[in-house]
Amino acid sequence: MLSRDRRLRFRVPVEMYLDQYICERRYRGLTTGISETGLSLRTAFPAGSIHRIPGRRAMPNSVSLEFELPGTGESIWARGEICREERDAFAISRGIRFTAMAVAHARLLHDFCIETRRSRLGSIIAQMA
Repeated sequence: MLSRDRRLRFRVPVEMYLDQYICERRYRGLTTGISETGLSLRTAFPAGSIHRIPGRRAMPNSVSLEFELPGTGESIWARGEICREERDAFAISRGIRFTAMAVAHARLLHDFCIETRRSRLGSIIAQMA
């Protein structure tokens, strides 16, 4: 059976708030996982937003993101493409693939993901021993 998961890297489970900019409007969101290539994001429907107005044009496929990785103290700016979107009565869940990011920010994200994976693997191995 083939997997439908097209991620290039395993996501690191991390919850952090971030700002998502769509059509020059800021929307606050909460990540549930991040990798070197993208993230999973949950955003509440803002009151009176374009999402609830019938007949309005669809949201663009591209977003700008600003977030701070836990423990780094540095703000990361990235551009992303919405690859997956699911909606319920109160929120939108999106899978976003990074399309542009400063080299220094990409390196910081890479190091964060590697260290978090190592740490989690170490704790799993310690529990098995």
